[in-house]
This record gives sequence, structure tokens and C-alpha cells, in this order.
Amino acid sequence: MRTYQGSCHCGACRFEVDMNLDHVRSCNCSICKRRGALIHRVPTAALRMLTPLDDLSVYQWGSKTAKDYFCPRCGILPFRVPSAPTAQELAQGKQAFVGWAVNVRCLDGVDLAGVPVLKVDGAGLAI
Repeated sequence: MRTYQGSCHCGACRFEVDMNLDHVRSCNCSICKRRGALIHRVPTAALRMLTPLDDLSVYQWGSKTAKDYFCPRCGILPFRVPSAPTAQELAQGKQAFVGWAVNVRCLDGVDLAGVPVLKVDGAGLAI
């Protein structure tokens, strides 16, 4: 387990997160493929805000169960609350995740060259 420092591009949003960075997720849904974020999920208590969460903007779409937090100044998304499982995922036995999805590209000192990438087929899920 390691503590990482993170921020948006302009530094208006700062945070730290405790994680074992053993993989990242790359999703092919319409928003993720445009955003290019590489995500790692952590429990709620693992992410600590160093600047107020209320200073960020929130984007929601589709089921309105996910919350994408982004800096209103520079537009970078440092983390999000993942969406609730779809009916299809629940039928397949998927459990709801409680925590944060951190954009690893916003963390200081991470060399992504050696981090395995898990492909997520978000485009194939029915909402």
C-alpha cells in the first residue's frame, strides 16, 4: 500500500489516496473513451480531499447513479463515484461497488508503462 498525491491540471483540486496500484481500468463507453482516464477503484476511506469537494463540478448522465467530479477551472476529472450495476450486471451476479474511481493519470510519480490495463466493456452494457 502506498499513499499518492494527486491533483487536477491547475492544482485547484488536490487529494491523496492510499492504494496498491496493481492495475488500471480502461473503459470503452462513450464518455470514457473520449476522456482517456485510467481508473483504479478504492474504498471510500482511501481518498482524502485536501481541497473542498464542493469546489468541483459534477457531471451525471444515463442512470444518474455515477458522479463524475471535475475541476471547473481546467476541466480535468481526478475521480468519480462509479455507477450502480445495471440490471444486466446484477443478473450476472455483479455486486455494487462503494468507493471512488481515481483517475491514475492525476497522480504524481506514477509510471504507467508497467501497470496492467484491464479492459472494461462499458459500451456493451444496457443502461
